[in-house]
Amino acid sequence: MSDTGAPSTAARVLVGVSGSLGSLTALRRAAAEARCRGAELWPVLAWEPPGGDMAARRGPGATVMVEAWQDLARQRLLSALDDVFGDAGPGVAMRALVARGAPGVALVEIADRESDVLVVGAGRRSLWHRACSRSVSRYCLAHATCPVFAVPPSPLEAELMVAHRRNVLGLGLDTGPLERAASRVAPGRSGLSDA
Repeated sequence: MSDTGAPSTAARVLVGVSGSLGSLTALRRAAAEARCRGAELWPVLAWEPPGGDMAARRGPGATVMVEAWQDLARQRLLSALDDVFGDAGPGVAMRALVARGAPGVALVEIADRESDVLVVGAGRRSLWHRACSRSVSRYCLAHATCPVFAVPPSPLEAELMVAHRRNVLGLGLDTGPLERAASRVAPGRSGLSDA
């Protein structure tokens, strides 16, 4: 995934990527920041074996499983890059990296230069999620030696979460605002053709 040649001395904008909507928003923002700074974009997907490293070492065939998990992480990163940039690419030099380790720790270790900029998504988290898992953005803000940009979630993400929650609870979606907006547009005046 990454170039294993000589270490780059170019300015770097690193971004944590997990495939979540928040990380995709952060990836887009990091690419814009890299273009503004004339820096390389370094998308990083950090992964850990299910159950942690100790659990992975105890199981039979651990080496085979680790390679499979690494491949899954690589595919998830490629999918995220394709979702955000498509065929056009980010518009700057890019070095994608898959790193084994806890996401916050891995990002801070890779963003080890004072001149680096680290971009992370600062998505909304439920109380349950906060209680059960560490926040990658908080870890990076507390431990990084370089500037950290915490990108707020897209407004669309909040709307999708509300729609999902209503769907899970079996509640209908409120289509009233859409119906009122549609009724204000006179037939044939919407700017759309009926071809």
